Amino acid sequence: MTREFSKIKESLASWGDIRQLLRGGEQGQLVPVVIPKDRRGFAWMALVFLALYFAGMAALTDLTVMAALAALFFLVVALVTMWRKAIIEIEEGTTGVRSRWGAITGTLPPGRHYLWLPWDRVDAVVDTSTEIPYSAPIVACPTAENVPLKSIEFFLKFRIVDPVAFVRTIGAGNFDLVLSSAVQDAIRQRSRRVNTERAYDLRGSDVGDMQDALNRQLGRYGVRITGANIPDVQLPDQYQQHLATREKVAKELSAYEREWELTRKRRIDTLLMEIERSKKTRDARVVEVKAAHNTARKNVARMLEEQETEAQRVTWEIEARGRADLTSAENEAKALRRLAESYRDNRAVLQYELARRRLDVGAKLAENAPQPLIVRTQQGQSDSALSTLLLAQLLPRISGTGNGPVNGHIPSA
Repeated sequence: MTREFSKIKESLASWGDIRQLLRGGEQGQLVPVVIPKDRRGFAWMALVFLALYFAGMAALTDLTVMAALAALFFLVVALVTMWRKAIIEIEEGTTGVRSRWGAITGTLPPGRHYLWLPWDRVDAVVDTSTEIPYSAPIVACPTAENVPLKSIEFFLKFRIVDPVAFVRTIGAGNFDLVLSSAVQDAIRQRSRRVNTERAYDLRGSDVGDMQDALNRQLGRYGVRITGANIPDVQLPDQYQQHLATREKVAKELSAYEREWELTRKRRIDTLLMEIERSKKTRDARVVEVKAAHNTARKNVARMLEEQETEAQRVTWEIEARGRADLTSAENEAKALRRLAESYRDNRAVLQYELARRRLDVGAKLAENAPQPLIVRTQQGQSDSALSTLLLAQLLPRISGTGNGPVNGHIPSA
């Protein structure tokens, strides 16, 4: 069922009904402004005339005391009536618009006020604290495809911030027309920017720009929009059927997509499990490869150490053999040198010993040798045969009797 526009009006009421009208409205219509009835009147002036009449009687007749008391009584009643009629009570949350001789002179805040002069009066009592709700269902709003929507319900709240401007400029009845026109224009402009299939997106959408535009339009009337939204959008019946079919297809598609999503998830989970299993197998193989690699590295390191040890041993053997050969060569050289020295020394000894032995042999030979006989002849003479014969005869005797050589002189013949 399509809702109707909210209605705004101003009412004429007595001071006792102002509260009820401002808070509850009148016959379902909003009443932000109430024009109070002037209850003062001029009855107190009749009482003043009576008081003057009795005062004149007290002055001109013999009933002085009675007339004076009556005049005083009517005067007091007139003053009390005047005081009572001058009291103006402005309810909390409202503001009174004060005028003098029909011209607005200011405002009256909440509380008790006194208007003594009869030409001072309160033209209107305006609700300035309540945020007034306003509902505006717009019918047949065309979309971007020129499809008329069944209705768009627009809801806003406004507050009267300047009662003088509101009362003086527009009034509640005229404001209702201006506000409904501005809201319809704003809603139609918004619907023109939306595709039909996206019309439901208007529900609860951001309408801050519309609120700002309405504030710019209605600000000069002393009204400020405090909040706005779009609570409901209704599409045409035929389009709703089409949309229902699309929704059904969309639901089936969504169900298929969910089923496919579940199947895909199962497949993905299976693949992930296979991947995890492959990862574990790969990790195990990697561990094995690393272990084999480490073992190979250890074997290679051990083999290298063995090779290095063997090379070191061979090196040490070669060095030892070389040192041994060198030492042997050095020892042999020293032996040869010592042998040469000893040979040199032994040669001298042998030569000495040979010379000594030669001497010994020569001595022995000299002891056993025949003693020579030296025959001295005169110088310048040659040996004669006679001397030779004599020498031959003497030699055997000399050699047989003597051991050593005998020096003698054989006289020459």
